[in-house]
Amino acid sequence: MGGGSALSLAVCLVLAVLAPAVSGDGATLESVPDLVKAMYLNIESFPCVRLLNLSGEIGCSNPGSEKIIAPIVRLTKGSDQLVQPSTVLLPSDQMSDFFLRVSNDPEFHQKVSGVLIESNGANNNLQELSPDGKFPQDAFAPYSNRSHNWNPAGSGIMWNRYDFPVFLLSEESTRVLQKVSEKNKKTDNGYKANVAEFDLVMQTTKAQTHDSASCLKERSCLPLGGHSVWASLPPIKNGSTEHQKPIVLAITSQDSASFFRDRSIGSDSPISGLIALLTAVDALSHIHDLRNLKKQLVFAVFNGEAWGYLGSRKFLQELDKGADSVNGINSLMIDQVVEIGSVGKAVIEKYPSFYVHAAGNSSASNKILDALQSASKSLGSDNVKVKQAASSNPGVPPSSLMSFIRKNMSTSGVVLEDFDSHFSNRFYHSYLDNPANINSSSIAAAAALVARSLYILASANSVVDLMTLNTIKVNVSLVEELIGCLLTCKPGLSCGLVKSFISPSSTSCPSHYVGVFLDDPSGTQFPSYADDTSRFVWNFLADKTSTLAGNKSSCTGKCGDEGEVCVGAEVEGGGRCVVSTTRYVPAYSTRVKFEDNAWHVLPANSSDPMGVVDPVWTESYWNTIGLRVYAVQDSTFDWLILLAGLSITAASYCAVHVGRAYISKVVKRD
Repeated sequence: MGGGSALSLAVCLVLAVLAPAVSGDGATLESVPDLVKAMYLNIESFPCVRLLNLSGEIGCSNPGSEKIIAPIVRLTKGSDQLVQPSTVLLPSDQMSDFFLRVSNDPEFHQKVSGVLIESNGANNNLQELSPDGKFPQDAFAPYSNRSHNWNPAGSGIMWNRYDFPVFLLSEESTRVLQKVSEKNKKTDNGYKANVAEFDLVMQTTKAQTHDSASCLKERSCLPLGGHSVWASLPPIKNGSTEHQKPIVLAITSQDSASFFRDRSIGSDSPISGLIALLTAVDALSHIHDLRNLKKQLVFAVFNGEAWGYLGSRKFLQELDKGADSVNGINSLMIDQVVEIGSVGKAVIEKYPSFYVHAAGNSSASNKILDALQSASKSLGSDNVKVKQAASSNPGVPPSSLMSFIRKNMSTSGVVLEDFDSHFSNRFYHSYLDNPANINSSSIAAAAALVARSLYILASANSVVDLMTLNTIKVNVSLVEELIGCLLTCKPGLSCGLVKSFISPSSTSCPSHYVGVFLDDPSGTQFPSYADDTSRFVWNFLADKTSTLAGNKSSCTGKCGDEGEVCVGAEVEGGGRCVVSTTRYVPAYSTRVKFEDNAWHVLPANSSDPMGVVDPVWTESYWNTIGLRVYAVQDSTFDWLILLAGLSITAASYCAVHVGRAYISKVVKRD
């Protein structure tokens, strides 16, 4: 056997002995892949990634271009100390205090090599956790009082920069890492330790581009963005006098945010509002006399609202430009705006109570409040309560309506919420804003309230047909189905409803992070990439707001006649052409432009007050993201092994030398 083969065999034998220290698996190792699998545990987890804006960076990244390796230590109290650079395993109830300490204690910060956040699972006793600020996106508020605590649970930790990797563990990974950290704690002689290896190297770190302008120029990042969707009910006919009808615009948002990119669930904020709007559209779609109403109903679902109100601001800019994406409507036609905000936690003491936050005290806004109260009364025994928000509030809460007010201070609009002066959602923009944080009956009540209110508003000053109004009923089963599709891992986006419209690109648990804008913005109506939620919303709204087309043949893209769209084009067997005014609208910052096959930051324009304060969020590229755990020996032990090996080698050499000499003497005597 050659020396190299002997050395390889020795290494494999040593590693095979050490591997079970992490895996705990005593199974026979029959191949190199088995050995690698036994040595390394790939940990299921969700990363915090690096985001940039015009003034700097937030989020997490390895500090350089190399992987980080550090022993795992579990901290149970925010005051616990670290004796060496370590991977910190942290209970979620210590998360806010820990990251605030890191930001304020440079000496402690230097000893943090990486952080692993434990998942609470179903047994979550945590009362609150919100990494956002006390007043989310306060720079966009259309009023001067920015000190109001809309979000009392807010710690603001997600807006800081951390030069170390941070991952949220799955429930199974949490149990594994707790055992691993316990082993480290029990090992006093330093013989071996279990370490975490982090691969969270961001391209912006490699390229030394530390703000959005420089990283876009060097192409080490992309702007945050996606696609919003709007639709009219009934469809708007080109060339008809219906173009002149005033518009009642019902809006909501579809994206959330979180400390961890792929765990932006947003069950209450904002997906409860999205589900309520979709359910309300379904209820209204069964009414046959909508063309006779005085006003036109239009629905809009905005994307990117958690990152500078990207969708609503871009929608308003497209209206000003008369872009194809908003063909058929313009800003002058918008008479009233009704936003459905967080409506998943309104059930208190059996009956749901909602609060109406109005833009100013105009008579038009009061008419919206009157319509909501009339709708509430019409629901009778359902006892859905509607209350006006406290006059002591500085204005509307953080919402898409802010974009409309900043654009036009005379905008008549309201936001329907499940809170008065402070968020009822104690997990706002947290990974814990999950389905357990909402009540389906609250969402169904909001949907019924919105559907009837919109019908009353669209009737304008004419007498409301009470018989028709009372036939507007929501499908409670649809609410439950949408919760399962948009918020749970099973069935998730693989549910029957979603798959009847689209072929989902992801089978993982739903996450409503906006992502980055990948398309050339010129191809708005047939984007080469739109996320699963946007495509589902587009198809759902196109279906519910449509009338059947004359051509009933299947389709896989464009339909032949003007005003027709293809619903369900992605499903097997093709879709069907329907008459519907449903369109995508790009959702990205008004301060960036796609030109010469690259993104560029535009200078601030004083005529766009929200653009002036726009941070222009971008996300860094990366090659791979990984986290794995394995056992290593202390370097002192390695030196001892080396010395022992050298001693044995020297002794063997001496023994061989002495043996040869002795044998030579014996042979000579013979």
